Amino acid sequence: MTIDTRVRVGSVELCNPVMTASGTAGYGDEFSPYFDLSKIGAVVTKSIASFEWAGNAAPRVHPTPMGMINAVGLQGPGIAHWLADELPALLATGATVVCSIWGRSVEEYREAADLLARAPEGVVAVEVNLSCPNLEGRGSIFAHDAVLAAEVVAATEGCGRPRWAKLSPNTDRIIDVAAAVHEAGAEAVTLINTLLGMVIDRETMRPVLGNGGGGLSGRAIHPIAVRAVYDVRHALRELPIIGVGGVSTGWEAAELMAAGAQAVQVGTASFADPRACAVVSRELVEFAAEREIPRLADLTAVA
Repeated sequence: MTIDTRVRVGSVELCNPVMTASGTAGYGDEFSPYFDLSKIGAVVTKSIASFEWAGNAAPRVHPTPMGMINAVGLQGPGIAHWLADELPALLATGATVVCSIWGRSVEEYREAADLLARAPEGVVAVEVNLSCPNLEGRGSIFAHDAVLAAEVVAATEGCGRPRWAKLSPNTDRIIDVAAAVHEAGAEAVTLINTLLGMVIDRETMRPVLGNGGGGLSGRAIHPIAVRAVYDVRHALRELPIIGVGGVSTGWEAAELMAAGAQAVQVGTASFADPRACAVVSRELVEFAAEREIPRLADLTAVA
C-alpha cells in the first residue's frame, strides 16, 4: 500500500510530518551522513539569536531515566554567521529548513526575525522559541505570559515567513498563550518544550549541571506532550500544531498526531541514534499501512 506522507502546517506543505527538534540537530548538515535530509519534513535548527552567545557553564547535559536534562543555555554563532557559513551546506542536501530564533527581549526577537528576511526560499518557516527569560524587567518566561508571548510574535513579522510559536509546558495557561500567539500572527504552535528539572550528584550532593537546573526531555515527558497537544487541539480547533516530546518510535509520532498534531519533531532520541528521524518516519508509514490509512494527514486529531 502506498502511503501519502505529505502534510500541511498552516500554509507550509511538508513532504513528511517528521522533523528534527530544535537544539538536537545542530545548525547545518550534521545529520546528512546518517540519512537523506530531503526525505524528512524539515530540519529545525538549534535556536539562534541575532548575536553570538556563549551559553551556560559546563556540565551542560546529563542523562536521566527515560531521557536527559540540559542547560546548554542557547549557545550559538548568531544569525549572520549561520546564514553565511552554515545554511548553504544544509540547503545543498535538499533539506527543507525551519530556523528557530530566540531573544532576551521583544526587540532582540525583532532583530533576529528581521535578519532572516534575506534568507533563501529553502527556509520555509521561523520557529519562535518563547521559552526564554524576559530580561526587560517584567520577570517572566515569555511563554508563561500570553501578553508577552503575543508581543514577541507580533514583533517577528519582519522575517517574511510563516511563524510557529514554540510553547512551554511549565504553565497552566498554555491554551491562553496558544490563542494569543495565534491571534498575534503565529500560523502554528509547537508543543512542547522541555520541563523544568534538576538532578543532584550522588557523590558531591550538588546539582550536576553547571547552571543548577535545566530542561528535562525524552520519553519521560511524552505523555505530557500528548496531553498538551490534545488540550490545545480541543480548545482551538483550527490552530495547526507541531507535536514534540519524547518521540522515538513511529507509534509515539502517531500518538501525537492522533492527539491533534499535523506534524511532529524528534529530539532527544537523536542523541542515542542520529538516524532517529528516519527510523520514526519509516515506522510511522508502516503504522499507517498496517491500518490501511492512505494519508498520514488522516491521523491528525482522530483521538
